[in-house]
Amino acid sequence: MKFKAKEIAQLIQGTIIGNDDIEISGFNGLELAENGDISFCDNPDYLETALNCNASLLIVSCDLDHSQFDLAKCSLIKVDNPRIGLATLLWHYKNITNPFHGISQEASIAKNASIDSSCYIGVSTISANSSIGEESKIHNGVTIGRNVKIGKRSNIHSGVRILDECIIGDDVTIQANAIIGSDGFGFVPNAENRYMKIPHIGNVIIEDHVEIGAGTCIDRGTMGSTFIRKGVKLDNLIQIAHNVDIGQNTVIAAQTGIAGSTVIGKDCMIGGQVGIVGHLTIANGVKIAAQSGIGNSIKEENSIYQGSPAFKIRDYKMSYVGFKKLPQLMKEISALSKELKKLTSKSEN
Repeated sequence: MKFKAKEIAQLIQGTIIGNDDIEISGFNGLELAENGDISFCDNPDYLETALNCNASLLIVSCDLDHSQFDLAKCSLIKVDNPRIGLATLLWHYKNITNPFHGISQEASIAKNASIDSSCYIGVSTISANSSIGEESKIHNGVTIGRNVKIGKRSNIHSGVRILDECIIGDDVTIQANAIIGSDGFGFVPNAENRYMKIPHIGNVIIEDHVEIGAGTCIDRGTMGSTFIRKGVKLDNLIQIAHNVDIGQNTVIAAQTGIAGSTVIGKDCMIGGQVGIVGHLTIANGVKIAAQSGIGNSIKEENSIYQGSPAFKIRDYKMSYVGFKKLPQLMKEISALSKELKKLTSKSEN
């Protein structure tokens, strides 16, 4: 499938510099791009690579000095934000080339399930009383439990499990093999000191415009709900325990674990492999660096924490400077200790 540069510029609301009739048939990164490909450059550090790449068309920033480019070889589309321009273009391309339509004859669908006629349903299982909204896609190998509600234009990838009573909003993407609504890790020791399982009878509520990464697990509430609020983005392999509440537009990187009943504010950014204990409150706008351990509530909005146990990033960096010097300081202390012993020995004599 080929597109002209001027068609692409119109889609992403950009300005063409160079040949607007050049034809594009592929996408690629700067270093791998070939004739006929489109790529993008949004970082001055990659300008040299962009100048020497073989792409036929580049998406670049409006403030880029284009006089350095050989426009006979490579045309430019100038936009305010090249990364957003590229994302917009990829969405258009994905919609145009979408091969997913209709309902597979091999799907197992309960008679009283409600599925809009515009949906795509692969070879999957949809249980009783569940409903799926307009233009949503359920790919192969998905299991949807009883009384599940999925909104409009949501995209549920292969191997996902959405268990009983869970609610999924509009424009939600759930990547492969995520599990929504599994039981939480709840046990209580009985008189014989054996662990008795606590049944989890709540659900998970995922609001609109959320993305859940591959292999991520979100536990249902013991009672009540686990909430993933509007606009949240979760990376792969994240564990969200029962009754956690994650605020709007919070972003969490891979391998983070959040224990039960913790409330995280809106607009937070949490790095990879962060561990957060249960029953805490994280204020709005907080940033937590990768591999940090959070053992206490963070009440100051827009603060930055790092370390395990974590504390404010300025104090952490100052402490780390001292930590890196410890081997040298130990040598100096050892040398001073030997000198002190010599001086003490002389004075005693």
